[in-house]
Amino acid sequence: MLSKRLIFLLTVVLLCSSLSAQSIIKEHSAKKASIYSAIVPGMGQFYNKKYWKIPLIYAALGSAFYAAQWNRSEYEHYLLAYRYRTDENESTVDPYVNRYTESNLITIKDYYRKNKDLAYIISAGLYLINILDASVDAHLFDFEVSDDISLVVQPEMINNNHQAILGISLTLNWH
Repeated sequence: MLSKRLIFLLTVVLLCSSLSAQSIIKEHSAKKASIYSAIVPGMGQFYNKKYWKIPLIYAALGSAFYAAQWNRSEYEHYLLAYRYRTDENESTVDPYVNRYTESNLITIKDYYRKNKDLAYIISAGLYLINILDASVDAHLFDFEVSDDISLVVQPEMINNNHQAILGISLTLNWH
């Protein structure tokens, strides 16, 4: 008899706790969205249900990384050409023997190195923007925007030291 009452009491407690747990409002977390986007770019946008942003993120990051890799490849190519030019070894073949001077090769090499570095900086910036976007979207996830937003512009008389001044009154209404 005691065990039946104990089982009944435990069942009631478990049912009540599960009912109260279901009634808790689930809050959208900006911290989670930021962490998700930091781990996998676009995952925070997925968490925020902003699916259309995911291809944009990957296109931007992919383009920046592609530019970085292409510039790295060109940099290494012209660096090797400069090394062939200055190694004083007759067995190495300089592909730009009558095309570029040594200073031209240095200028071209430095140009591609600068662009490579810039592309990596842009990639890092896009990665951080991805995280920031996920965080801001998560903060605004439950923000309600009413269809009843209006701006009323009308002339108004302002009394200043017994002097009437014509002005404009701006009234923003939202509900």
